[in-house]
Amino acid sequence: MNIRTRLTLLFVLLVASIVLLFTVSVYYLYDQFREQEFQQRLQEKAFTTIRLREDVGEVPQADLPVITNEQVTVYNKRGVVLFNQGNQRPRFPVTPDFLRKITLRQPQYVRIGDLEAVGVLHLNSRGEVLLIVASGNDRYGLTKLDRLREILFSGWLLSLIIVGIAGYLFATDALRPVAELITQVNAISATNIHQRLSVGRQRDELADLARTFNDMLTRLEEAFVLQKSFVSHASHELRTPLTVMMGQIEVTRLQARTTEEYEVAFDALLDEVKSMIRLVNGLLELARANSDIVTLNYQPVRIDELLWQAQSLIVSKKPAYQIDIDFDNLPVQEEDLVIVGEESLLQTAFQNLMENGCKYSPDNRMSVRILFMPGKIKLTFSDHGYGISQSDIAHIFEPFYRSESTMTISGHGIGLALTQRIIELHHGSIEVESTVGEGTSFRITLLTSSPLKKQVLQSGEPMSSNS
Repeated sequence: MNIRTRLTLLFVLLVASIVLLFTVSVYYLYDQFREQEFQQRLQEKAFTTIRLREDVGEVPQADLPVITNEQVTVYNKRGVVLFNQGNQRPRFPVTPDFLRKITLRQPQYVRIGDLEAVGVLHLNSRGEVLLIVASGNDRYGLTKLDRLREILFSGWLLSLIIVGIAGYLFATDALRPVAELITQVNAISATNIHQRLSVGRQRDELADLARTFNDMLTRLEEAFVLQKSFVSHASHELRTPLTVMMGQIEVTRLQARTTEEYEVAFDALLDEVKSMIRLVNGLLELARANSDIVTLNYQPVRIDELLWQAQSLIVSKKPAYQIDIDFDNLPVQEEDLVIVGEESLLQTAFQNLMENGCKYSPDNRMSVRILFMPGKIKLTFSDHGYGISQSDIAHIFEPFYRSESTMTISGHGIGLALTQRIIELHHGSIEVESTVGEGTSFRITLLTSSPLKKQVLQSGEPMSSNS
């Protein structure tokens, strides 16, 4: 059952129940009114009959208000019939218990089938107690009641039909935006993922749903474009060294060469293989940082030790590089040096910034400054190299992006994108300031106090990133 049908049925049931309750209430209240009115007429008939009889004797029935099948019977307090209007046998069966319940202040009423009777007590001029029972059939009242029942029942059925049609139209109108959303969603695919949903009503829940879906499409589009760009650039970067290697091998095989010439060719091939290994490792690290977040294990690490280790690894591979590490201020306590993070990823980020600082500086030198602040650590990686133009700064954290001024320097454009992702995983921030021809500074801020850090320090066990 679709939502429109379910809404229509619920609407019909709700309105039908309300209307039925209303009709039953009207019928019941009118029945009570008719009963009270007829009871009052019977009482008046009883008192009028006994008073006229006491005054003038036998009263012709035609001289009194007429009630269908009416009869007035007078009993004494012992239940003996003293008078029966028309000298007919009483039509209404009166029991001794019914007569005993009649008091001066409390008349008695009873109904059997279509006959209704009222018993009242009357004291005559001689002080005798008389019990008067007036009975009759409220033919006109009951006929009106039957007619009212027919009208109410017919009106209720008619209202169900009207409400059903109105409910269907209402549900159709209410769900029209949903149908439009479904049509728009079905029209979105990988070729037009840039399209967004639109809703005519801007302030209802469906508009909120459309906006939420649009936000999700935006995230999917970003991921889709990023993945497409990643695959394209990765394929290009891998194809280039493979093409170079294949060309060198083909050239080397064209003719016999000396041992020294083969060594030179092999050295060139080895450099290309190393370049490919660095590229593949960078791609693996970037993929790990972007997709395998839940597998990361956070544990307490010292920032200064990570920096010294990164410096040592870079200098061991590139002795010409000079990296200075210094403190702007000393921590109040040793715990201020500790953050909760993934050691290998943080070390990769620091190595990327150090290596870039040295690689893009003519003197192959850069410096790292450590500043301790309440609850956080600020790291500044500075060089006096070529600098980055303002137009390039907006793109330096994009994977595989390289400015025209750095095309002559070896690299693949993965390091800064990976570094930014690693800092984001540690809930930190990274900023860049650069002046062309003067140098570049990267400022990283990492938190040293957090609930996760306290939990890890107390438990002494590493925690995954989804803890």
